[in-house]
Amino acid sequence: MAQPKYIPRLYGRQQDKPLKPRQARLMRDLLPQLAMSDPAQGTIDLARLFPQAEEIWMEVGFGGGEHLAWQAAQHPHVGLIGAEPFINGVAKLLVHIEEQQLDNIRIHHGDARPLMEALPDASLARLFVLHPDPWPKTRHHKRRMISPWFFAEAARLLRPGGELRVASDIDDYIRWTLMHARSAKDFEWTATAPVDWRNRPDDWPQTRYEAKALREGRTATYLKFRRL
Repeated sequence: MAQPKYIPRLYGRQQDKPLKPRQARLMRDLLPQLAMSDPAQGTIDLARLFPQAEEIWMEVGFGGGEHLAWQAAQHPHVGLIGAEPFINGVAKLLVHIEEQQLDNIRIHHGDARPLMEALPDASLARLFVLHPDPWPKTRHHKRRMISPWFFAEAARLLRPGGELRVASDIDDYIRWTLMHARSAKDFEWTATAPVDWRNRPDDWPQTRYEAKALREGRTATYLKFRRL
């Protein structure tokens, strides 16, 4: 494969608290059954991973997995890919999968960027980046997921009419996202009125990061972009 373009590290710690016994069991026994193919091996065959899926969605950095699990339960005909480097987040998603008996999720435990580069062109119908690490210090802005590279890959991966959803409770990150979106000729921002970015749509469940932001007095902004 070509030399990867994703050099800056996008995340800090990979583990917080020690895993509970159930989580450790699921990481050992269930994760290997749901793991995405290794991106280093070349283009990933999504039809093999999701033989019954009508379309494929992907969440970049799924946190505790509550959004991804909700979407999987509500859309059993959709195959969902989740990428997350944080061990505790992967373990929490596995608990959701076991409790809800979800069979339409595949997991990449690691950096989303090599996985995105290994997915086929126009293979996704939706792409989610919800409350990513804002990396607030200017010298760390190169670590932000939203970037020219990201919009270029999103344009390649999303089929025409596909949707990119981005949410953040950090005003500077929203400005950053819209700044890069303006330079992304393959996307249009779908908002026509303030209500479109101030109100979370019904099919967009709250994540734990949004709930934490609300407790701390911050409000979230919800952005939708359409692949032209």
